[in-house]
Amino acid sequence: MKFLRILPLLVSTIIIASCSSSTKNNVPVVGFVDAFEDATISQAKNGFIDALKKNGFNEDNHTVKIEYRNAQGSIPTLTQIVNYFVSDKVDLLATSTTLATVAAIQKTKTIPIFQMVSPTPERMKVADAKGNGPANLFGTMEELNYIDTSFALIPKLLKPKSGQLTVGMIYNQSEPQSADALQRIQGLAAKLNVKIIALPLNSSADAQLVTQALLNKNIDAFFANPDNTVFAAFETIQKSCDQKNVPIFTSEAGLVQRGAVAAFGADIYQWGYQSGLQAAQYLKTHKTDGLKLEMVKVRKRVYNAAVAKKYNISVPADFEAVK
Repeated sequence: MKFLRILPLLVSTIIIASCSSSTKNNVPVVGFVDAFEDATISQAKNGFIDALKKNGFNEDNHTVKIEYRNAQGSIPTLTQIVNYFVSDKVDLLATSTTLATVAAIQKTKTIPIFQMVSPTPERMKVADAKGNGPANLFGTMEELNYIDTSFALIPKLLKPKSGQLTVGMIYNQSEPQSADALQRIQGLAAKLNVKIIALPLNSSADAQLVTQALLNKNIDAFFANPDNTVFAAFETIQKSCDQKNVPIFTSEAGLVQRGAVAAFGADIYQWGYQSGLQAAQYLKTHKTDGLKLEMVKVRKRVYNAAVAKKYNISVPADFEAVK
């Protein structure tokens, strides 16, 4: 009798579990991991989601479920987010910025990872002896060659206040792509007869103090390199530079809309869109055949007309004004 009383409950539990499992199997789940909150970086997520929609995977139509989590710059939180998605066995992971991508690589070797706003495996220090990235890593990457074009623009457009042109930079030593970019820029600056003054910082909370220290060294311009800390603290940096009449140049197109003079760099929305196209292909087949890490395809030469006018800077005709 006791068994008969338990049986209906057991059957009910099995049915519910079966329905839950069936729902998850029929509707693919994407675990989207953002390392921090930023107006420019968020464009990558928009592009990724739009690419899925374009290919028939739309949350409104219940053809995909996108679980979005943002670590808000906290490494422990980032680790918890990735651990949750891995234990939940999402169909794929979408990672935005280097920290999120590296965290995902460290936690799973089987779930496909589609990265965006992240560099090459070599620069993330996750490549093997042959230079290959993890077998489950896909999406879109960027190298540092494009930085040369953006930085070389500075001596063409600015005259030094006195003697040699001096450019200030801040960088987070814990971000591989930031340290690599600084090293590259220092080499380029020497060829262009430009002096670089670079100061390290640990977090965006230090940005105001470090930027003001740079400005006190009488720099002619500030260069915002590919650094997540710079992205997160850009408005703070810009405010300090504006007060000292120092223009900001950058290699990141998204920062021009937020107040930098000009840039040649990846379109962040298109970066996410390109990775989203790969993710959509995987969701259609659940196979990674033909998929591999790709270099960013869409880069733009852009400038901020209002900021250029403020500093009386004439930008080349092949640069597009941001809206």
